Amino acid sequence: MPSQPDLPEPAHPNIDSMLTRKFGKEVTNYFAGSPLNRVSFLRTDYGFLSAAFKHPTTSFLLLNNLAPLAHSPSKLSYASLKDVSSLIGEDPYNKSEEELIQSYNSKVTIPQLVFLGLDETKKSGFEWTIYKGAPYFALDVTPKGTLEDTAKSLIEQKESEDLKFLEGRTHMSLPAHEAAIYAPARALVDWNGRNPFCAQCGQPTLSINAGWKRTCPPTDMSSVKAAIGGTTDSKPTERLPCATRKGVHNVCFPRTDPTVIMAVLSADCSKILLGRGKRFPPLWYSTLAGFVEPAESVEEAVRREVWEESGITLGRVVIHSTQPWPYPANLMIGAIAQAVPGGEEILLKHDPELADAKWVSFDEVREALEIGTSGLGEGPGERYKEGGLRLPPKTAIAHQLLQAVVGGLVGGETKI
Repeated sequence: MPSQPDLPEPAHPNIDSMLTRKFGKEVTNYFAGSPLNRVSFLRTDYGFLSAAFKHPTTSFLLLNNLAPLAHSPSKLSYASLKDVSSLIGEDPYNKSEEELIQSYNSKVTIPQLVFLGLDETKKSGFEWTIYKGAPYFALDVTPKGTLEDTAKSLIEQKESEDLKFLEGRTHMSLPAHEAAIYAPARALVDWNGRNPFCAQCGQPTLSINAGWKRTCPPTDMSSVKAAIGGTTDSKPTERLPCATRKGVHNVCFPRTDPTVIMAVLSADCSKILLGRGKRFPPLWYSTLAGFVEPAESVEEAVRREVWEESGITLGRVVIHSTQPWPYPANLMIGAIAQAVPGGEEILLKHDPELADAKWVSFDEVREALEIGTSGLGEGPGERYKEGGLRLPPKTAIAHQLLQAVVGGLVGGETKI
């Protein structure tokens, strides 16, 4: 079993505060705790983006079919501007956003570039007014469209340097700070790739706002034939009308799907409810989870999902912590809930999503958290006892919820 990385430190962990004294230390889950300041208000400042893009301290995280470039499963590799200029050009921000929209050509493939933020721990180097730090970008190098050959050459070059693009659905062996950089990179590149067409009118869209929004341009240069000498007086084609070009909300924003995940206690707080999905290995269990539906509170979603999947009726629900989950764009909202007296009978007939659900003692969960954790496709650790309960690794929020419960939360020693 690969070693499990440490979790990120919460913000300002050593500062005493009334909230910390009342609710306990903040829990920061894996994929959170980014070292980058996103400075989201500068994504429309193309002077800033241009300067950040061209600075020698800038790092580019390359993704090929969403697989990140890396030295190993525990260390990402970052490219320089010199590495990627053949694909992206010397300065994709030399035009304003308005000019880019006006010159939009649906037949020309534009490499997907996403500004991730500034690493403010690296003070020497890039500065923009009062903001300092090393810039980070994500770049999609998946071979496609008019850039297919150029992208293939770039991929071959990086792989010849003894680097590789990490395949697989999840990458949970990266150090916490790198996982928190990879998470938005994957989520934004994936979202842009999934939304090449306007949801309103079906026409191709253009990535703007440094990769964080998409717009439906009013014109298209694809029908304009360049005259001799490379210039033309022809006007671009007016595209079909689209409702997204009217009113205030005239762009498409990245999607985030809220998902609840909960550690469920019995009415007397002596047992914990665990479920085993139909694709889980034998003996591998986890907490229950499900999507929040429209016009539903988090607490209502917790109660509904638990009842639908297990038949258990819940009373009190308390939110514990959250975890961004970039597969593809979830926000896991971790909760701890308690069954009501008389509502603890397990019934899997409502929504047959689970292969099994059962009540487990605190002691069995404690032991499994210590010696029986692993990822879904991994074997347990050396101390694992054959036939024992298996649980998710500490990089999963399910692990942290279970750890909070058996670590003293129910007895009052540990606070949320």
